[in-house]
Amino acid sequence: MSPRLEAAFKLLPDYLGWHVLLSVSALSLGLIISLPLAVAASRSPRLRWPVLALASLIQTIPSLALLALFYPLLLALSSLSVSLLGHGFSALGFLPSLLALTLYSILPILRNSVTGITGVDPAISEAADGVGMTGRQKLLQVQLPLAAPVIMAGVRTAAVWTIGAATLSTPVGQTSLGNYIFAGLQTENWVFVLFGCAASAGLAMAADQLLGLVETGARLRRRALVVAGLAGLLIGAGVAITPLAHFGKPAAYVVGAKNFSEQYILAELMADRLERAGASVSRKEDLGSAVAYRALAAGEIDVYVDYTGTLWTSVLGRTDNPGRQAVLDGLTAELKRRDGVRVLGSLGFENAYAFAMRADRAKALDIASLDDLAREAPKLTLGSDLEFLSRPEWKAVDGAYSLAFRQKRSFQPTFMYRALSGGDADVISAFSSDGRIAADRLVVLTDPRGAIPPYDAVILVSPKRSDDSRLIEALTPLVGSISVEAMRAANYSVDRDTAKVTPAEAARTLSKP
Repeated sequence: MSPRLEAAFKLLPDYLGWHVLLSVSALSLGLIISLPLAVAASRSPRLRWPVLALASLIQTIPSLALLALFYPLLLALSSLSVSLLGHGFSALGFLPSLLALTLYSILPILRNSVTGITGVDPAISEAADGVGMTGRQKLLQVQLPLAAPVIMAGVRTAAVWTIGAATLSTPVGQTSLGNYIFAGLQTENWVFVLFGCAASAGLAMAADQLLGLVETGARLRRRALVVAGLAGLLIGAGVAITPLAHFGKPAAYVVGAKNFSEQYILAELMADRLERAGASVSRKEDLGSAVAYRALAAGEIDVYVDYTGTLWTSVLGRTDNPGRQAVLDGLTAELKRRDGVRVLGSLGFENAYAFAMRADRAKALDIASLDDLAREAPKLTLGSDLEFLSRPEWKAVDGAYSLAFRQKRSFQPTFMYRALSGGDADVISAFSSDGRIAADRLVVLTDPRGAIPPYDAVILVSPKRSDDSRLIEALTPLVGSISVEAMRAANYSVDRDTAKVTPAEAARTLSKP
């Protein structure tokens, strides 16, 4: 068995267990909400249209967006709970994922249930009335049994949708089979990507077939098939969730990471140092930039690495650039004052946004700086990562240089570099600590107007851990210990096409005793 496949199987119990727990919980809540609504809607045509329309409207919201929207809402509610009751709740991970997936599961169950109940032959309903059945008796003994096959068809659809959408819960901090996919795409570990897709598809197919057994039993009035299908579901879910028996014992520290290779490596580096200090550690990876900082400030994660330029522009909303040391000093004071977040220090390297081109293309167009790029921009295509064009940094650069590109396209970071090499982009918003710049012989354009702020990599510590001696003592030796050359080498060892290493292995090359 290959090392990558072996690593994938090693992670499977945890990823699968959380994926099943999340999917089962969301589907169960969806049933609890949908069936009473369906009964009410089937009896009242006035209620039917708005209920179905609202469920349909929710379904039009992309599942990833729905998951992301719940996090800030729950974070605000948690803060309100703290101020009113003295304690809050976790707004990261399971809860936002559960609520979003529950809403996503409602439409197929609701629509099929309404169709099934209203589709019962009127003559049968009249016969039930004729023998003196109450409305409750008619519903439970006549309408629901006859509608059961149609309802189960909706449940099957909801189950498949929910299991598939659960893979998107990773960016809000929920462990799932999506961890394979997000991490695999970023590091070009196609074994992880295929493994995650196959595991999710297999889980959805297994659930669909077992629910299909229940549906067949309901249609043929064969109780044994219904019992067999339900028993299979319960046993399968129980076996999958069993490895999570430890989840009631949370790790001492939670290390966060955004969704690119350097972040995975640095998270592993910090986790390793904490584990060597005797602490238990869990990881929350693939977080979006805004989610990561909010999670830290709220105490949802204990420590992660961010970049001074990101914090300066996106968190503090600053547009000026007073210089590298002034930005670091200003951030250290303001984040502590405003949010209680401690800036432990810079790791020693900078990972700035850097506009890069293929050397041959830059030479042919005589482009060496962003001023030169502005001259040729109307003929060129810009490739950026998924968030750059919506960030303040892009507005600052565009405002300074008026970069009127012919076309702007966004890519997942790994594919951004491939777009440049393949000619789908002429210039990209690269990262200065990325080893692929040197490996691909890219030219980094100078920024003569100083529009791009400094991007020192800094360790951020949550307010609740700002005076934690074990964490501080374990991580302080990392401050100033990593050169940009060492970081580029570590990043490239994970990102390169051949002889890849894992982020944990790359982290060991940066580790000091």
